[in-house]
Amino acid sequence: MNFPENPLASRLDLARRIAAEAGRLTLRYFQRADLAVDLKADHSPVTVADREAEQLLRRQIGEAFPADAILGEEFGEQPGTSGYQWVLDPIDGTKSFVHGVPLYGTLVGIQQDDQPVIGVICIPALNETVYAARGQGAWYVRGSAAPVAAHVSTVGKLEEALYLTTDPKSFALRKSDYGRAAHASLQSAARLARTWGDCYGYLLVAVGRADVMVDPLMNVWDAAAVAPIIEEAGGRFTDFQGRATISGGDAVASNRLLHEAVLKSTRGK
Repeated sequence: MNFPENPLASRLDLARRIAAEAGRLTLRYFQRADLAVDLKADHSPVTVADREAEQLLRRQIGEAFPADAILGEEFGEQPGTSGYQWVLDPIDGTKSFVHGVPLYGTLVGIQQDDQPVIGVICIPALNETVYAARGQGAWYVRGSAAPVAAHVSTVGKLEEALYLTTDPKSFALRKSDYGRAAHASLQSAARLARTWGDCYGYLLVAVGRADVMVDPLMNVWDAAAVAPIIEEAGGRFTDFQGRATISGGDAVASNRLLHEAVLKSTRGK
């Protein structure tokens, strides 16, 4: 397989293609009555679709870029020597997936020297994708239409904003006492609060259909693809303390205009 010389462009091309392919694989199992659901050590669900999709992603990456490292939710870390690491979540939103809810996605992120530089969010059941590479903007695709530039909203006040999260109960699982208070504060302040969460919530922020997405529990494989997309769409992605990191264990994504107002709640001050 031959790729152009630009290392970001070649990896973005592959990331888009394999995210779509893995997403199509998950649809073979979506809403099947005979789908078996297992529980991992942390009691989160996993299915054959999660495993097969990640195996597909790993196989394609290994064939195209054998020197790149890989970190995936289901099969752990594979070292590399190129300075690039692919970070994979084959089904982000497995709970939605197993209940037949279409708001789940396949996440493919890439880090270069430990910095997230490429992200793809593919929502296969809705046929929506948003992707980005550092310095190249963020782009949205619906079905077979041509990509259009993705931009965050221009809402400047929380009382006019749509605030999203994945599971309000997860705020109470934080070690800090202010977790539950943070959600209550944001829910009260926002014009609308909804749980259109997991990676679909971040897609909605990136394309300007929502204004804020907050997750009190966030893994690296959840965040690696999301961060460059939000930032290239003009938004801001941080942890609850306002640090631009994918390793903080929590996440705030916004249209940038609302970020400091959201951090007042998540910082617990």
